[in-house]
Amino acid sequence: MNLFMTQSEWPSASLARFPDPSQILVRTAWKSPSNIALVKYWGKFEGQLPANPSLSITLSACYTETEVVCTESESGAMEVSFLLDGQPKPAFEDKLKTFCQSLLPQKPFLKGKHLWVRSRNTFPHSAGIASSASGMSAFCLALCTLENECTGALAKKEDFFSEASRLSRLASGSASRSVYGGFVLWGKHPLEEKSSDEEAFPVSWNIHPEFRGLNDWIVVCDRQEKAVSSRAGHGLMNGHPYAAERFRQAFQNIERMKMALVSGDWETFSFITEHEALSLHAMMMTSRPWFILMKPTTLALLDALKAFRANTGCRVTFTLDAGPNLHLLFPDSEKENVNDFLISKSGLNLRPEDIIQDKEGTGPERIL
Repeated sequence: MNLFMTQSEWPSASLARFPDPSQILVRTAWKSPSNIALVKYWGKFEGQLPANPSLSITLSACYTETEVVCTESESGAMEVSFLLDGQPKPAFEDKLKTFCQSLLPQKPFLKGKHLWVRSRNTFPHSAGIASSASGMSAFCLALCTLENECTGALAKKEDFFSEASRLSRLASGSASRSVYGGFVLWGKHPLEEKSSDEEAFPVSWNIHPEFRGLNDWIVVCDRQEKAVSSRAGHGLMNGHPYAAERFRQAFQNIERMKMALVSGDWETFSFITEHEALSLHAMMMTSRPWFILMKPTTLALLDALKAFRANTGCRVTFTLDAGPNLHLLFPDSEKENVNDFLISKSGLNLRPEDIIQDKEGTGPERIL
């Protein structure tokens, strides 16, 4: 990513000019990864608080790079200009502006500022790989850098990332987990004293080597934008006939997942991971109105995977986010088997560009 923005890179007619270097107050850029939840969060309360805790793995190759340049606003009002992959995105620009304006009472350093933002993703947008998690966490990490440069309030590393996770949660719930690497818990749970509904934390568990460096190969089954957004889907949990049982299930599955991760129990890990994925989509299919995000390719892959695993004993499991794309989770020792399945045994004629080879990552990185 070329981090130096010029006037020609802001093609929107609404932007009269791009500020020259003398007008720039602060400039920063962050690279932040997506994450994939093993125990799913689906349903929330006012203030972007989760109805149940969730547990995720932070990824590595699926990330967003976001650059933010801060100047004084010519109008005196809080302003945001935004590009994604070099193109204006008015709807998302409005979302960022609304979000920043909502922060003004607690972040007065933003008053009278113009934020010039541009981002790029390394993966398909709005197809069930959490682009909101990587995108909003990258933006909120940049906001925290701006705040620290302007006020010095976040000089301590722990305070910086805690605030970045809290802000990310306000922007997009799952984004709170992308602020940290490895296995991350968001939502209050008695297993973790520091756990909170307000922000995420990396777990303190002694994870078994079996689950360190876990691979996540994502099969892109459909590249179209989702028919129902995650935000709308969360809202449909209000009054859902199975919501209370689903929330209780998630609490229990985090306890069981901890035992599996610490002991190296692949069978239990696999069962819970798949059960959570299918429970998530069952909630969608039994919402009012119902909706289905899985596609025919998704279902065909699940059938083929089940047969392949039964025939080979391959240690590969799957999960799904709120979309059609299948995440295959497995240790390094199974790479050759999983590649063989996807290329020659799935029967789906998958193209190389349909497979994103990712794995557990170490978290975000400041790049400017």
